[in-house]
Amino acid sequence: MDNNNPLSPHIQIYRWHISSLVSISHRITGIVNILAITAICLWIFSLLLGESNYDLTKFFLQSIFGKFIIICLTWSFSFQTLSEIRHLVMDLGYGFELKTTKITGLAVIFGSIFFTIIFYLLGKNFI
Repeated sequence: MDNNNPLSPHIQIYRWHISSLVSISHRITGIVNILAITAICLWIFSLLLGESNYDLTKFFLQSIFGKFIIICLTWSFSFQTLSEIRHLVMDLGYGFELKTTKITGLAVIFGSIFFTIIFYLLGKNFI
């Protein structure tokens, strides 16, 4: 009874699944969102320090790189929210079938892209 099989899957034979991609992305976006909320709080705090500090941040956010950061953070918050809803449903005991996890994983990915585009278009109209 000598078993020579590995205890965990090797990289050569492991296939990525939507669920693992969403799970890893959920953790990464959680860290990014904490850092973004901290930066937003510091930006709001800069309002108390005077107009020059606020203008510096405003100048950065109106640059191409700043707009890119805003779009990325919008996607990150959208992805995190949809993924949290998915996890909440799973905590209730639903959605553990393979087909359902694939569908909900793809819904989180494409839904976050959809919401990012919608929020971008809405924000563009308000500016």
